[in-house]
Amino acid sequence: MEQVDVLIVGAGHGGAQVAIALRQGKFDGSIAIVGDEPELPYERPPLSKEYLAGDKSFDRILIRPPAFWEDRQVTMLPGRRVVAVDPAAHVVMTASGESIGYGVLVWAAGGHPRRLTCQGGDLVGVHTVRNRADVDRMIAELPAVRDAVVIGGGFIGLEAAAVLSKFGKHVTVIEALDRVMARVAGPELSRFYEAEHRAHGVDVRLGVAVEAIEGDGRVTGVRLAGGEVVPADLVVVGIGIVPAVEPLIAAGAVGGNGVRVDAQCRTSLPDIFAVGDCALHANRFAGDAKVRLESVQNATDQASVAARAILGDDMTYQAIPWFWSNQYDLRLQTIGLSLGYDETVVRGDPAARSFSVVYLKQGRVIALDCVNATKDYVQGRKPVEAGARIDPAVLADTSVPLKEML
Repeated sequence: MEQVDVLIVGAGHGGAQVAIALRQGKFDGSIAIVGDEPELPYERPPLSKEYLAGDKSFDRILIRPPAFWEDRQVTMLPGRRVVAVDPAAHVVMTASGESIGYGVLVWAAGGHPRRLTCQGGDLVGVHTVRNRADVDRMIAELPAVRDAVVIGGGFIGLEAAAVLSKFGKHVTVIEALDRVMARVAGPELSRFYEAEHRAHGVDVRLGVAVEAIEGDGRVTGVRLAGGEVVPADLVVVGIGIVPAVEPLIAAGAVGGNGVRVDAQCRTSLPDIFAVGDCALHANRFAGDAKVRLESVQNATDQASVAARAILGDDMTYQAIPWFWSNQYDLRLQTIGLSLGYDETVVRGDPAARSFSVVYLKQGRVIALDCVNATKDYVQGRKPVEAGARIDPAVLADTSVPLKEML
């Protein structure tokens, strides 16, 4: 049985950053990263954007080149899926029956795409966007695609829709809720993006449920509740992820929608940390509510905290959340969490395609969504961190920079 001082399960942003931070902190023990894909750690956000569009090759989205890991003596164990954890014996088991012992385990396995449960969800031509193989399959099919249907109006779905539209495909977006991005943004931003996609020829359907995927071996259409069938040569499913924590929960870790961690990213199991998309944590920018954040920022910042804890420095996770999305020529940058907001202020003119939405809760600034408004995004960090009370009329005045409002 192989034995490793620090075993990292998951070869995404979080897993890679744990190894990087440990070596930067002069950790001289053995480190191994187990990943269920054959590739070295790579960036995930470009999958639905630049990689799908062909604007970036795979080599350009590697988190670090191969020589980096070799030079720092980080052992890569690709193509292995961990299916069980024995916390008492400090051993994990892979799907192939291999056992790997560890001194400390860091769980950075992310999540699995939520699948359609309706009839036809497994037909050829129905895709998710979670890893390189997913997108490579889509790219291979695109030359024969005329009609594409995107199920889910979140970031992944809308980013994919934008790329497919640029490729000249007839794209339909189907969203079960009454607006796109409803879980992460206010109505002003939702309506703006709905209008933008429609202006690019995308058929955006809201408040519509999918009844079944039709086809004989390969998808031919999406049947909606009510009976209408939308033609489809390709379907992209972007309806969220299920956190990949089954082995930890089965081993006795506290959790549910993710695995619960403390301020140092420790789980309830001895010598086991968790970071990234799968880590359920109390976040001060969510009013200390327990949340999972699916972002590069969260994964890398939690990874740094876990690495510091392994090195003996119990710093706490206090990072301000940030996110981004590229659709067409629009760059959306978000700072903070808009959860529980009770007021919004639009700063700028959406018709000019450069504006911000400021979210307030009980009079305090909690988040900003900035569309082609990088200055607001950069300067909005301090008001969010401070929970500043700023008059909404002042916030709306674009002649006054945000940095002058504190």
